[in-house]
Amino acid sequence: MPTHLSAFLVTTWLLAMLPGAGQALMMRQTLEGGTRIARATIAGTATGLLLWSGTAAAGLSAVLLAEPAAYRALRIAGGVVLAVLGINTLRSARTAPGSGPDAAPGAAGRRTGLRAAYLAGLGTSLGNPKAGVFAVSVLPQFVTADGPVLVSGIALGAVWTLVTACWYLLFTFAVARGRALVSRPAVRRGLAVATGAVLLALGAAVAVGV
Repeated sequence: MPTHLSAFLVTTWLLAMLPGAGQALMMRQTLEGGTRIARATIAGTATGLLLWSGTAAAGLSAVLLAEPAAYRALRIAGGVVLAVLGINTLRSARTAPGSGPDAAPGAAGRRTGLRAAYLAGLGTSLGNPKAGVFAVSVLPQFVTADGPVLVSGIALGAVWTLVTACWYLLFTFAVARGRALVSRPAVRRGLAVATGAVLLALGAAVAVGV
């Protein structure tokens, strides 16, 4: 069964707090779509982490990382996902205020927005090979050989997912609370440009394996 749970909790919490693609995406989703869109994105991210940890527990991540061509393809795909998100964010900086998240879409538009937000979180999570590296290299360090290793690995993956989701919920709540401070068009445009640039840079770094 899992051991050193307290150390694992601290490790995953600090990992979630590190600035990166996840936080840039969550800030973008919260500022442009509000907390509902952010929660859908968090759900997609959580699903991706569960898939990564489940794959690692089954030993498939080790096979993936051992195959250079497959790893390279996954890395490039992840970089493309982040780059597309960055481009879309930069484009949104030119959107008129009335057509932003403050506009009231219809029910179909809300469903499409939630679905797209979920897929954005899922794609970013699955397209990040560093999550796979963490799952295959760090998770096993907290699993003992006593008892069912597969169950222990899946359990640790669930804890990792829960900790990450809790951090993102706190992060997006803080961003939403300060939304009034960044509601001016010029400020929001500047934040969108900065966030888009970060996503583009992260996408390029992931694609080239930095």
